[in-house]
Amino acid sequence: MNQAAQIEQTAYHSLIQTDKDDVHSLNFLVKGVHCALCIQKIESALQEHKNVSYVRLNFSTGCLSVKWTGDAAEADDFAGEVARLGYQVFPYNPEIEKSTEEQEGRFLLLCLGVAGFAMGNLMLLSVGLWATDEVTMGMNTRLLMHWISGLIAIPVVVFSGRPFFKSAWAALKNRHTNMDVPISLALILATGMSIFETLDHGTHVYFDSAVMLMFFLLIGRYLDFRARRQAKGAAHDLLQTLAGFATVVEGANTRKILIRDLKPDMIVQVALGERIPVDGVALSGDTTVDTALVTGETMPRDVHVDDELYSGMVNLSAPLRLRVAKAAEDSLLADIVRLLEKAEQANAAYVRLADRAARLYTPFVHSLALLAFILWWAVLGALWQDALLIAVTVLIITCPCALGLAVPVVQVLATGQLMKRNILVKSGDALERLAKIDIAVFDKTGTLTIGKPALQMDGFAPKSLQIAASLAAQSAHPLSKALSVAYTGDLLSVDQVKEYAGKGLEATIAGDQIKLGSLKWCGQDVPSESVYPQICLMINGQVAQIFTFKDQIKADAADAIAALKALGIKPILLSGDRSAVVTHVAADVGIDTFYAEQTPVDKTALIHELKDAGHNVLMVGDGLNDAPVLASAGISMAPGSAVDITQNAADIIFMGEHMQPVIDAYKHACFTQKLVKQNFGLAIAYNCIAVPFAFMGYVTPMIAAICMSASSLLVIINSYRLKLLS
Repeated sequence: MNQAAQIEQTAYHSLIQTDKDDVHSLNFLVKGVHCALCIQKIESALQEHKNVSYVRLNFSTGCLSVKWTGDAAEADDFAGEVARLGYQVFPYNPEIEKSTEEQEGRFLLLCLGVAGFAMGNLMLLSVGLWATDEVTMGMNTRLLMHWISGLIAIPVVVFSGRPFFKSAWAALKNRHTNMDVPISLALILATGMSIFETLDHGTHVYFDSAVMLMFFLLIGRYLDFRARRQAKGAAHDLLQTLAGFATVVEGANTRKILIRDLKPDMIVQVALGERIPVDGVALSGDTTVDTALVTGETMPRDVHVDDELYSGMVNLSAPLRLRVAKAAEDSLLADIVRLLEKAEQANAAYVRLADRAARLYTPFVHSLALLAFILWWAVLGALWQDALLIAVTVLIITCPCALGLAVPVVQVLATGQLMKRNILVKSGDALERLAKIDIAVFDKTGTLTIGKPALQMDGFAPKSLQIAASLAAQSAHPLSKALSVAYTGDLLSVDQVKEYAGKGLEATIAGDQIKLGSLKWCGQDVPSESVYPQICLMINGQVAQIFTFKDQIKADAADAIAALKALGIKPILLSGDRSAVVTHVAADVGIDTFYAEQTPVDKTALIHELKDAGHNVLMVGDGLNDAPVLASAGISMAPGSAVDITQNAADIIFMGEHMQPVIDAYKHACFTQKLVKQNFGLAIAYNCIAVPFAFMGYVTPMIAAICMSASSLLVIINSYRLKLLS
């Protein structure tokens, strides 16, 4: 089925949503977007419609969002407009998106595999061709090897070159250019000239050079695809949390409805262990909730009547009822999704360095080759065959192989070195952005600290600890778990255990009445001076012991902060925890600037403020609530203990319980950036020297191919200096 037929059969106007102000919105999937020029072309075309108020194409997800007023049927026109520009359009469906993504990945991997296999075989033939001359080898033998090389290379170039050929054709058809244009032209002319030379029994055959160039560039294209695929995961995982059903209470009855259909003032029942589906106000108390999504903190929070609750929190202790305050699409979790997608779009808007160079590089090279042909043929009177050979030589000698390898080779070596240090670099330009930072923002729990409550083992009577641990073992509460883990001796027999949601435990041990729970429940009405969580042990109505819990700071956190300061980078602590706790942690690790009680929206706003002030910001965090903040920062890192969605949002993942990997990654990034600049300098210097000689006819295509390979080799050798970094 062709694209036009598909558009006719899909009624896109049936997929739109209309708000109370009669503003229509439509999301659909666009396939074939490879660079910022594609985004600009599509968005500009749709913005020309007078009723369109908003157009945004997310490069990471391929989702095109359009908002307009007037006739809803214009949705079909928008889809048709994008299709006429040469892109494939589908209704935004996760299954379709997954299918098209898998197809693209298999296609690129197949092209890469075929090119790599062919290159290996061609190199074996080339050793014999380049190691001797035609007199020693014999004309017929040399011609046979050329034919064998051609039979291998021609179908491989046609097959594996399709990613570049399609992209170049789409750009030229719409009067644009990109790096794929000179790549495609070089492949076609090198292959075409090699075919001509083989048919003419010539010696200037470059099948091996064409396939080698294509193989290395396919590696870069596949790595770019993998990076975009990783970027999609964060928003999609969060969207899955917004899916599913909620239990709505209607009088004496309950019924299940889709979370997206929840409306304000509905009564929702949340069972023990369920995730709260929507923002609301508690109608019943006596429970505790896990607030990790909102604050990133591991400590549970007690819930009382009229307390505000947010979507994504987990009900830990007892059944809960709440009144819906906002529709699901306006909830905090939905805000996180929107923040994350917005940040992904901003990160994806970085135009690749090669594409930026292509805007000037490709027209210059093409104009220079055409000028060489005209000058030698029309002005100097050379034969058109010789003039064409000089023009082809100009294209070959200025082929962007060295420029194309300047960044990828360094990245591959740098990521390999960092991987040995248990640091995984996910994003293609992550090291480039990391080298520019001047501010490092840290989450607290799970990043600077271990992320688990631990009992402070000071001044305990052994018997009190044994009794408390015996009772704590009967509960799944995080503080109870921490208490039972801290005691390694034998536990006592516990009878008649009762757990009061949000309060604590009561039981009988050896005839004594034991209570273990909150200070208030145990009659301690005087506020504690401790900033850390505490629970009280009572024996027969008398306070026997108060236990304090603290999240331990990582062993080298203070050293890492000191190292950052020495490198001229300002550290900032950004946490959702209470002000008193954050103040203590900041003092312990040596951070002077800190912010407490911050929601994900607050954190994201602060990151944007820093960026707007001209700072390059590194964000290091591990919680689910940190995902949009990580994606909003200029560069982001997350520990390997972070939740999956946070790892998806981060550019760099580091393993272990230490902070030293942050320093190691930064030092490697700085040296990597230095090598990249040197590589570009070498590539530019090479072209400045080689191009004039080729233009004047002093270089043959054979020498041009050797020079091209030598420039690439020089870039690779310089990149290997990275291995000298300790």
